[in-house]
Amino acid sequence: MTPAINLAIKQKIAHTVHEYSHDSASESYGLEAAEKLGVAPQRVFKTLVVSLNNNELVVGIIPVASKLSMKLIAKACDAKKAEMADPASVERSTGYVLGGVSPLGQKKRLKTVIDESAQQFASIYVSAGRRGLEIELSPADLHQAVNGVFASICQSQ
Repeated sequence: MTPAINLAIKQKIAHTVHEYSHDSASESYGLEAAEKLGVAPQRVFKTLVVSLNNNELVVGIIPVASKLSMKLIAKACDAKKAEMADPASVERSTGYVLGGVSPLGQKKRLKTVIDESAQQFASIYVSAGRRGLEIELSPADLHQAVNGVFASICQSQ
């Protein structure tokens, strides 16, 4: 069990854990998860951590086939600028390794912004805390569990 799964159980969140054989040669862990689980990429979300104004870490949760807009996530958090966080800082603050960062059960609870596209689905998939492990839950339950906000944070395709 990972901290993410333990949190879902503790908060009595309806969820399903999905495991697949992770290929370390995969270029995109999120797209690999969608393919191996047979799920549309729009329903599989990746967890990215950004640094706002060079000091505050914030989580952005977006569909795996999308790119995070630094401008939009900064705006959603009332910050001037955002940039991808230093990998060591991400692992230290979340307790997870890159490619397996879950928005749930992080060591230090970070402000979380979920792309509003998640709301169109009854359930979405996010990392359950390690590569090859996904947790399926409703966007509303994820929103509540991480005390997040919904906003448009993806770059236009």
